[in-house]
Amino acid sequence: EVQLVESGGGLVQAGGSLRLSCKASGLWFDDYHIGWFRQVPGREREGVSCIGTSDGDTYYSDSVKGRFTTSSDSAKNTVYLQIDSLKPGDPAVYYCAARLYGCSLREDYDYWGRGTQVFVSS
Repeated sequence: EVQLVESGGGLVQAGGSLRLSCKASGLWFDDYHIGWFRQVPGREREGVSCIGTSDGDTYYSDSVKGRFTTSSDSAKNTVYLQIDSLKPGDPAVYYCAARLYGCSLREDYDYWGRGTQVFVSS
């Protein structure tokens, strides 16, 4: 059974940093591309980043480019999302997802985690 488990969410002060983790199991990690998405209640889920776990290629949405960094550790089957300079627009539930064929910021992924909540205090 494929599982993606996010962790690292919580309350952070505006301007601060946070690192989210996505631990994958039940799949051949290096075959997959891992995306990060976020969703605010009442709004559509937004793709923010993607990484190819075998080649390390990364992609970011324009809304987070320069502040978010995704990385991968194949030894731990884990992908990270480093969020810097947290803004009032960043609070959301952050999800990771896995797909086989290339990176995408659309929701056409094969597997999804349950999400981790990020809060930002002013």
